[in-house]
Amino acid sequence: MDYGSMLSESFDYAKEGLVGKWMKWVLLLIATILLSLPLLGYELKILRGEKPLPEVEDWVTLFVDGIRYVVILLVYCIPLIIIGFFSIAPLAIAIINNNPAAIPGAIGAGLIGLVIFVIVAVIIALLACFGIVRFARTGSMGEAFNFGAILATIGRVGWPSYIFALIILMIVLGIVEAIFSLIPYVGQLLLFLITPFMVIFEARYVCQLYDSAGPA
Repeated sequence: MDYGSMLSESFDYAKEGLVGKWMKWVLLLIATILLSLPLLGYELKILRGEKPLPEVEDWVTLFVDGIRYVVILLVYCIPLIIIGFFSIAPLAIAIINNNPAAIPGAIGAGLIGLVIFVIVAVIIALLACFGIVRFARTGSMGEAFNFGAILATIGRVGWPSYIFALIILMIVLGIVEAIFSLIPYVGQLLLFLITPFMVIFEARYVCQLYDSAGPA
């Protein structure tokens, strides 16, 4: 897998779609302000493989798709919510009941819960990434949880390649965010202004990663 080519193509896709087309950029900033729901709906258009970068239109559909996107993510997060609750609950009960003797055991249980939480979070992130793409491609929310198909697609990409590709993406996005965060006074504003570019870049990268699996 040519990770450099994927990064370059994703950057060019975002640049050619936004630079010089400032009204589209402004509309996507407005979409970001609106709880990011239309922006998430727009991201799904990119994940469908639309090329060149589609226009920002049909806002009702963008809103509805964005809400469906959020619902899918919330469903994926249910195991994490449950694990988090049972990890914190023993310590909270010990404190509420003013039972110092139970606190060390509760902290130990919480630490074990934290480890389980991280492991499950990583697994969910790997599944949800392609689950969202399946939703974008099929229009079916159920397909976002078709774990057999998701695992088969990841298998065709190759687990090491898939994980390494996502790590590269996170590093690139993290570096960009860190650089802008270090800029005094205006760093956060600049991060907001480049949000559409980064979302498009990320979505196009994931789209390429998904397509690298080839036909089922």
